[in-house]
Amino acid sequence: MSVTVPEAALEAAVWRALGAVRDPELDEPVTDLGFVASATVSASGRVDVDLRLPTYFCAPNFAFMMVADAHDALRALPGAVEVRVRLLDHFASAEINAGVTSGEGFSAAFPGLAEGELEELRRVFRRKTHAACQEVVARRLLADGAVPEALASLTLGSVRGLVPRRDLDRLRHRRAELGLPTGPGAALLVDDGGRPLPPEEIPTRLRLARTTRISIEGNAGLCRGLLRTRYGEGEAP
Repeated sequence: MSVTVPEAALEAAVWRALGAVRDPELDEPVTDLGFVASATVSASGRVDVDLRLPTYFCAPNFAFMMVADAHDALRALPGAVEVRVRLLDHFASAEINAGVTSGEGFSAAFPGLAEGELEELRRVFRRKTHAACQEVVARRLLADGAVPEALASLTLGSVRGLVPRRDLDRLRHRRAELGLPTGPGAALLVDDGGRPLPPEEIPTRLRLARTTRISIEGNAGLCRGLLRTRYGEGEAP
């Protein structure tokens, strides 16, 4: 049974949903990155979204994940009777758009490339962004005088109020995506499998995570610059 939603309310819901869709590599919302070229809704509940990328040759696997995630997020909205998400100005736009619209997946759009490879790539990026989020929280604590090894005894609950809530919420969200514990008793710093980091490993792990974070932030800045060069703007409409 379809639900009728006022056009203005549906439009607002569309932008909120798109704001929850992240570029898998850059770990930022596609709306913040300026990747949403347009988003419109009709009185009948049709949703049309056009996405764009900084270059014509952005990796098709990254692009497919972004378009598919946006499509899934919009299809879940009450009142969205029909959804069309289209990638513009990309060398594989036709294949990506057809694959997402048909629901047949990445391997159907690009024969010879396994669907599992795409999901493994997504997991790799999630591990990287999780490590970067841990480093952000740890850096706040170190700036306040904590020593790296002492962080081994901290939990997500014990640092509440000591670090910005936004940073802690983001860490919890990234951890949940990996299926790792997010409760107040969970260790603050864990490896990819959720095992608490031993004190002697923390300095090295944080250095590596810092490198990862700087790389992610640098790539995001580069993409914004390329997008401005390509389209003359870098923000969402």
